[in-house]
Amino acid sequence: MTILIDRHSDQNGDEIVEKNQGNGKEEETELVLDAGFEAPHTNSFGRTFRDYDAESERRRGVEEFYRVNHIGQTVDFVRKMREEYEKLNRTEMSIWECCELLNEFIDESDPDLDEPQIEHLLQTAEAIRKDYPDEDWLHLTGLIHDLGKVLLHSSFGELPQWAVVGDTFPVGCAFDESIVHHKYFKENPDYDNPSYNSKYGIYTEGCGLDNVLMSWGHDDYMYLVAKENQTTLPSAGLFIIRYHSFYALHKSEAYKHLMNNEDRENMKWLKVFNKYDLYSKSKVRVNVEEVKPYYLSLTNKYFPSKLKW
Repeated sequence: MTILIDRHSDQNGDEIVEKNQGNGKEEETELVLDAGFEAPHTNSFGRTFRDYDAESERRRGVEEFYRVNHIGQTVDFVRKMREEYEKLNRTEMSIWECCELLNEFIDESDPDLDEPQIEHLLQTAEAIRKDYPDEDWLHLTGLIHDLGKVLLHSSFGELPQWAVVGDTFPVGCAFDESIVHHKYFKENPDYDNPSYNSKYGIYTEGCGLDNVLMSWGHDDYMYLVAKENQTTLPSAGLFIIRYHSFYALHKSEAYKHLMNNEDRENMKWLKVFNKYDLYSKSKVRVNVEEVKPYYLSLTNKYFPSKLKW
């Protein structure tokens, strides 16, 4: 358990800890990444996390998911989806109403989870809340990070799972080999396109991830919803929402050449968040009605009562 000394936030909303060294004239500031969270060794199936090769009843389905995903996620497809869904003309509803709407879906790309989505959302948020009690924006980010999965619902076009869930990655440049089931990219129309298959592709060094087209799915959609509805979450919260499935970056450190200084600062919070997102997928149940009032207060603080979706 890390003990926080002189704990406060900097101008970006990042938690910092000041440590006095030597004679007290020299100070070091850093983001505390270890807040005492102990990751379990196995997922809800009793297997190691994010093991895409282990024999299981879900393995074949997960691999087939990524085969279709890697073929279909092209620059043209992403631009088409963004143009269609950034209109936010599907419906109006609150954050909590969206949480309840998600309860009927299970993520087919996830080898670690077979629970309804609201269970995972609350497990993530409550685990963060326990270790970072003063960072209420991070609690709320844990609750809402997967709400873009409403794209699976008939009211939102009932998109196929490969266009909603799974690991995300940039399009418009080379597909990094660290991306899970990379071999299936060879069937992607952009794979042999010289405009898209180089290290930088259509981007430039340090252009900033906000200027990069990510594979379309719930991450990018929820980012658009939050941003266009004028959320007051700090930039780190929006960063987490858009890139929490970008494992090639935060696990393998691929695509760092596209990041700018703000991305690097926000990346510290994404790494904090990621362990809760991944390792809170367990059979521990959360009493929804007991915690609901707290999260309703946070949604009222950071969002309008009704959002356009």
